[in-house]
Amino acid sequence: MNKAARKGRAIVLLSGGLDSATAAAWAISEGYSVTAISFDYGQRHRIELCAAQDVAKSLKIRDHVTLKIDLASFGGSALVDNSIAVPKNRHQEIGSNGIPVTYVPARNTVFLSLALALAETRNASFLVLGVNSVDYSGYPDCRPEYLEAFQTLANLATKSGVEGTTFEILAPLVSLTKPEIIRLGISLHIDYGLTTSCYDPLDNGTPCGECDSCLIRAAGFKAVDLPDPRVLASMPSEEQNHDSDC
Repeated sequence: MNKAARKGRAIVLLSGGLDSATAAAWAISEGYSVTAISFDYGQRHRIELCAAQDVAKSLKIRDHVTLKIDLASFGGSALVDNSIAVPKNRHQEIGSNGIPVTYVPARNTVFLSLALALAETRNASFLVLGVNSVDYSGYPDCRPEYLEAFQTLANLATKSGVEGTTFEILAPLVSLTKPEIIRLGISLHIDYGLTTSCYDPLDNGTPCGECDSCLIRAAGFKAVDLPDPRVLASMPSEEQNHDSDC
């Protein structure tokens, strides 16, 4: 990665997915001192927590907080309620039929609020996340207008904001296509084999290859004429997947 002049501390929301890994690598390449935060929120694809640890280690992020919260107790999403099936093989229907059942109610608002609290304790002025409004599944909390609104809230509702620290939301991938994101990550030397994007992986962590996220990811790698290294990589053990003891 290219060295850049230091720009201050940034809190990066690191899920362990392709986009968040790219956003983290981008922040480092731009000269931000990075603290990463991941969330164990009751998601059915908890293998991503192991991926987040692996990505943080590969990027040499030493300050990595994993916070346990219980969004599963609310239900209302296929990602936290095993009684709701994850949609499969939608192909052309992705993003065209409203908000899918994989939307977790207010998830990005919850995550950004907790990241904002961490930012105050770390004296960080920047929140970085890998949301994308081009190749996405129709989530309302991935749109630029949402990010602008949260940035306004951050500067109104915090001690730091009132006392003169200006918070800024950085979403470097928000207007990029998936192939453009992958090309950016390749230029930053990300090992995408460490990342996972699947909403409904097998018990050993193998991507299902059929959910919206898998289809979008597969199309992205196909567009850049590269195999997906996660598909090729050996998967974690079942014990790792179930216990999240990475």
